[in-house]
Amino acid sequence: MKKAPKKIVFYDGDCGFCNKSVQFILRFEKDKSIQFAALQSSFAERYFEENLLPKPDLSTFYFSDGDELFEKSDAALRVAKNLKFPVSLVRFFWIIPQFIRDKVYDFIAKRRQRLSNGFCVIPEKEDRKRFII
Repeated sequence: MKKAPKKIVFYDGDCGFCNKSVQFILRFEKDKSIQFAALQSSFAERYFEENLLPKPDLSTFYFSDGDELFEKSDAALRVAKNLKFPVSLVRFFWIIPQFIRDKVYDFIAKRRQRLSNGFCVIPEKEDRKRFII
């Protein structure tokens, strides 16, 4: 993969549930090292193209740790490692086989628009610089 910021969460910028997830990460992350990019952004488009990755699925949450790109439940659990205690304990869901975790993920992703409509928050000034356009 080409060099990019160390940790990036890629999310559907038009999804209220996804935006709430970003706000959750901002609230509970340990060290403010994660950056964020909407899947609809020109940065995300370039990132996926330059790294010869398939076009991203808007119903999928992606997380890059700088070396590897994770998706769905793997991405969520990788992000959890960067969150404060006790929220970080969700990372122990690794013990559940990925195909089961991803089925649960797909169930929620399919209903994400109904779970939270039109939620959009303007981040605090200090967090704005962490959003890549």
